[in-house]
Amino acid sequence: MTDAVPTLDARSTQDARFAREISAAYEEYGFVIIENHGIDKRLIEQCLDTFQRFFALPVEEKLRYKIPGGGGARGYTPFGIETAKDSRHFDLKEFWHVGRELPPGHRYARDMAPNIWPEGIAGFRESTLSLYESFDTLGRRLLSPIARTLGLAENYFDDKVNLGNSVLRVIHYPPMPPEPTPSVRAGAHEDINVITLLLGAEEPGLEVLSKKGEWLPINPAPGSLVCNVGDMLQRLTNKRLRSTTHRVVNPPRDRASKARYSLPFFLHFNPDFIIETLPQCVDAQHPNQFPVPISSHDFLQERLREIKLI
Repeated sequence: MTDAVPTLDARSTQDARFAREISAAYEEYGFVIIENHGIDKRLIEQCLDTFQRFFALPVEEKLRYKIPGGGGARGYTPFGIETAKDSRHFDLKEFWHVGRELPPGHRYARDMAPNIWPEGIAGFRESTLSLYESFDTLGRRLLSPIARTLGLAENYFDDKVNLGNSVLRVIHYPPMPPEPTPSVRAGAHEDINVITLLLGAEEPGLEVLSKKGEWLPINPAPGSLVCNVGDMLQRLTNKRLRSTTHRVVNPPRDRASKARYSLPFFLHFNPDFIIETLPQCVDAQHPNQFPVPISSHDFLQERLREIKLI
């Protein structure tokens, strides 16, 4: 395997070769590029268009959709809030969060806040929820070959993520300020969740830290997406599958006036799922690094505190 994140074709998720290759990529890099993912291009464009209109609103208008005490779980999080763990400088971004729609009185309603929607932007709710469902479906599809490589039934994850506290985040990285800044668009971090599916990585800037300690750029072909392992899956597999440090660096000066938009979907376990190391990932050479089980919800809250969202 060369020092470049591999590209796999989502049309082959049922093939044994796909399962071997995604497992190898996750053991080496924690990242893979997925082409032919099947998410409708027009839907992506519609969703981006509605969010570009939202982020263009005056700050005072956008702040109407910031939920006090909500930890940024839904609605708007303004520029200068999220800070990578152990970083002294906030990220250069603002974003919007959309979560799973639950029926009234659902048992997970205490852990998963209802969505809110901005006024006056036609198609915002419809396009966003459609994209959310497309991501959610694709994520479950990609978990099937991952399960097989772990010696699990291919549907192992289905009833463990079907009502997960998964979040679609739409990120706006504004044009860079003219003066020098110690901040970067997204500081070095690992994702909290099971897997992340990311659209919008064609614009240069995303980098992953290799086992050699080198920052490798991830440059997917137009129309492809990036899928990486989060801390929950790393914990479940005793670090066999790697949740890898990554960042979004500032653009070169000739592109500094260009905004960047990214659409990551953070796929989560159901809130009451207990993350307990899989026994097949533990042996004499690989002792259990996470001997104390923890619920998905408690793990999420612990990590959100670390990045200053709660």
